[in-house]
Amino acid sequence: MSEDWTTPANTSPITQAMIAAYDEYTHLTVDRRGFMEKLTKLAGSSAAAAAIAPMLAANSAKAAIIAADDARLTTQTVTFETAAGQASGYLAMPADKTGPLPGIVVVHENRGQNEHIRDVARRAALAGFVALAPDFLSTSGGTPSDEDQARSMISGLTGTTAVDIGLGAIRYLAGSSETNGKVGAVGFCWGGAIVNQLAVNAPDLAAAVAYYGQVPDAADVPRIKARLLLHYAGLDDRINAGIPDFKAALDAAGVAYAMYTYEGVNHAFNNDTSAARYDEAAATLSWQRTIDFFKETLG
Repeated sequence: MSEDWTTPANTSPITQAMIAAYDEYTHLTVDRRGFMEKLTKLAGSSAAAAAIAPMLAANSAKAAIIAADDARLTTQTVTFETAAGQASGYLAMPADKTGPLPGIVVVHENRGQNEHIRDVARRAALAGFVALAPDFLSTSGGTPSDEDQARSMISGLTGTTAVDIGLGAIRYLAGSSETNGKVGAVGFCWGGAIVNQLAVNAPDLAAAVAYYGQVPDAADVPRIKARLLLHYAGLDDRINAGIPDFKAALDAAGVAYAMYTYEGVNHAFNNDTSAARYDEAAATLSWQRTIDFFKETLG
């Protein structure tokens, strides 16, 4: 199934060219100096660029939607074994749970495990799941506080290492007495790409939700056993270029999937810590669809 959805036009003074420049920077195709030079040209002055840059970036100081000490939840850091070594993750579940619940692996963006992704795990837990947000950099020292360093470390991860950590997280949840043995995964940006790879490589994964993630190779699509929910941003030309071939491969392989494109919004529209790219309406709708999907597929 495929469906388009339109959000009202963005009235922000930040232009699409500025957002595209930031996307190049965050995906390491240009360094910070090159990004600021490009932004200065687009903004008209270095002062304007300096004011705009923080609006494009994620703000780690922004208040979480679900407080870290919310009494409705139990949270802790756990470790689990993977083929890439021992990894760690942030585990959240309802404090008043009376029995096993479905498990969800929450895969972070290319900034590593940060407060935003821990907040997303808490949102999933409040919806009735046991949520595990692995730190995919934990096997190499953990996510640093410096986002540029984190992005550089993420880019140095091999696909095999990232998938191995994700597979370890799935096994941890599936084997936990806190879960009913059914596990899904949701990921964002880099994490969306990893979730797509987990769908290819984890035959026991029941459900996978990828937010604006790079698509897997068409030849690998027949290996997918999980049901898929795919969220895309209408203005995300870089990722969206892969949609037609992915959709054709899914259809040919008979994979069960739902695909939504949210027109008029940008890559990373779900990340509420990024003022320029966050879209509340699209984020709210896509998250409700995600939770409904997991409730349907994981029981």
